[in-house]
Amino acid sequence: MNEEHVEYLPNRKPPAIDRGIIAWLRHNLFSSWLNTALTLISLYALYRIMPPLLDWVLFSANFRGESREACDSGGACWVFIANRWQQLMYGFYPTDARWRVNVVFLVLLPLAVLAIVLSKGNKRFYAIVATMVLMPIVSWTLLKGGTLGLKTVPTSLWGGMMLTLVVSSAGILFSLPLGILLALGRRSRLPVIHWLCTAFIELWRGVPLITVLFMASSMLPLFLPGGLYVDNLVRALIGVALFASAYMAEVVRGGLAAIDRGQYEASDSIGLSYVAKMRLIILPQALRTVIPGITNTYVGLLKDTTLVSIIGLYDFLGIVHSASQDPEWLGYGIEGYAFTALVYFLICYGMSQTSYTLERYFSPERRK
Repeated sequence: MNEEHVEYLPNRKPPAIDRGIIAWLRHNLFSSWLNTALTLISLYALYRIMPPLLDWVLFSANFRGESREACDSGGACWVFIANRWQQLMYGFYPTDARWRVNVVFLVLLPLAVLAIVLSKGNKRFYAIVATMVLMPIVSWTLLKGGTLGLKTVPTSLWGGMMLTLVVSSAGILFSLPLGILLALGRRSRLPVIHWLCTAFIELWRGVPLITVLFMASSMLPLFLPGGLYVDNLVRALIGVALFASAYMAEVVRGGLAAIDRGQYEASDSIGLSYVAKMRLIILPQALRTVIPGITNTYVGLLKDTTLVSIIGLYDFLGIVHSASQDPEWLGYGIEGYAFTALVYFLICYGMSQTSYTLERYFSPERRK
C-alpha cells in the first residue's frame, strides 16, 4: 500500500479586502445600495448638525463667570450650571450639613456595594441583609438628623440629585426582595397567598405612578388616625417601593418560569426544604436569567423619580426647572435640560454596563 504524501501550504494572511478599516466600512456601511444611501444621508445630516452643535456646546460656550453678563459669546452658558451646582446637587439642604449627604452617598453606599460584591457564599447573603436593614436606618438618621447631636433638616429642604438618589435608592433597595416574595407568592399552590399576591401585583400595575404619588400625598392622610402624621417624603418612598415591587415581581416570575422543571424535581429528590430549594438552587438561576429585566426596571424607576415634583418635592429635574425660572437666568433653560439629559444618560448607561458585567460574571460559560 502506497503511503500518501500530504504537503500543507504555509499560513497566509487573509486578503487585504477582508481586513482593516476598508473592509469594516464595506461590510458595515456600504454592503448594499440601500445601506450606502442610508450611510450617505446620515453623513450629510451629521455634516449639517454637528458643526453648529459643537460650536454651541464647546467652542463658543462660556464656562467661567459669576453672572449672566459673562455669557456674551452666543454659545452655551455653562456659567449657569456652575453657579447653581450646589443647588442642583443638594437642593435647599443647609450648607453646613451637606457633609452628611456626602457621607451617605460617597462613603456608606460604595462600602455597602463593595461588601456585597467582594463577599461570597453565606457572607454575601448576610451582607445583602445587613445593607437592606442598616443602610436605610443609618442614611435616614444622618440625612434627617434630630439625634446624635445632628441638626434636624426637614425633608421639604431636600432636593436636587440628592433627592433623586434617595427616592431611586429606596425603590431599588426594597423592590427586589418584595418582588421576589410576591413572585413566589403568585406561584404558590396555596390559594389565599396566590390570590393575594396576584391582586396586589395587578392593582399596583394597573395604576400609573403619578396616581400612586398623588394618593400617598393627598389621600392617605385622610385615612390615618388623628394625630398620626407620616412625612410626605416617607409616604412617597413607600409608594415608589410598592409600585416598583409589583413590576419586579413579574420580572422575577418570568425567571422562575424559565427554570427547567428538572431543577425543581432534583431539589425535591435530595430532600431540600422549600426555603433551601429556593435560596440555594432556584432563585440564583432565576435571578441570573432576568438580570436584563431587573436592570430595565431600575432604569425606568430612576427616570420615574422625576414625578415626585407633583407632590411638591424638587428632584434633580425639578431643581433644574426651578433654577431656570430665576429672573437672573431666564433664557438659559436649554443648558439646564441639556445638562440634565447628560447626567441621566451617564447614570443609566453606567447601570446598563454594570448589568452586562454581572451577566458575564454569573454566566455558566465563565465558570467552566
